[in-house]
Amino acid sequence: MYYAIYAEDVANSVPLRAQARDAHIARLKEMEAAGRLMLAGPFPNADTDIPGDAGFSGSLIVAQFDSLAAAQAWAEADPYKAAGVYQSVTVKPFKPVLPANMTA
Repeated sequence: MYYAIYAEDVANSVPLRAQARDAHIARLKEMEAAGRLMLAGPFPNADTDIPGDAGFSGSLIVAQFDSLAAAQAWAEADPYKAAGVYQSVTVKPFKPVLPANMTA
């Protein structure tokens, strides 16, 4: 089943993100290689792909896990969480409907 992981950043998270980004991306690439990642990305604080010092307000990851508990455990082990980037993380079951190529 798919799960949505919605994380909200602390204020001024840019330097915290920078120190943990490589490890965070590596985990996502492992999940992508395993065919379990539907999408992942941050929410820019500015209406641009590269927000610069404006930074990000959080992130969204949608991926397959065996259970809600497994998704929550994975989210809790995220390098961004350990680095203090995220002030809160919410994990919920997610049912993809459209587009058809994203449904499982």
